Amino acid sequence: MPTVLVTGANRGLGLAFARQYRADGWDVIATCRDPATAPDLAATGAEVHPLDVTDDAAIQALGQTLASRPLDVLINNAGIYPAKGPQGSFGNVPVDPWIDCLRTNVIAPWKMAETFVDHLLKAERPVLATISSKMGSIGDAASPGSVIYRSSKTAVNRVVKSLAIELGPRGIICLSLHPGWVLTDMGGPNAWVTPETSITGLRRLIAQATPADSGRFYAYDGQEIPW
Repeated sequence: MPTVLVTGANRGLGLAFARQYRADGWDVIATCRDPATAPDLAATGAEVHPLDVTDDAAIQALGQTLASRPLDVLINNAGIYPAKGPQGSFGNVPVDPWIDCLRTNVIAPWKMAETFVDHLLKAERPVLATISSKMGSIGDAASPGSVIYRSSKTAVNRVVKSLAIELGPRGIICLSLHPGWVLTDMGGPNAWVTPETSITGLRRLIAQATPADSGRFYAYDGQEIPW
């Protein structure tokens, strides 16, 4: 039975990943900050562990707890979008939310990779997938605003590229994935892609990825996105 580890799985995309992988018979290891407040995740039948991805010691402790477990897929899904206060108003961008966003969206995926690399190496075709966003594409940038979130996704794309260079020779495929504008709490009510459609597409990309795809940036519909 293949195994996937999904971070931030209590709602939205992470929950949809857990549901779909479980429905296909996968062994799902899911994390969220407080499993006691995640009944929908528990209902999937996933193995749930508490984890704050900004806590490096907690990441390492989970790695030790799962030390004997191979991982076919690791999905860095946990992320935040600063919703309170100004985010993209030039001259009035707050520093603390920016730092928090970088800790969660950029540093945590790297630390997860460092901690779980040996688990991935136990699998035949390991994939390390990180949920990014088209909003982080420099080549596609055409509008102002949301500099905190945009810059965090640009930075995590660089993290994925670096991981591909580091881990590609060891057989780990590293992907940066854009889920689309998804109808979740983070995406908001104006989004137009359902979580089911997004995750179906992302899972297809993960399943079909080859070493030639490592270090590349794809949308859920299979289109490659410029860095």
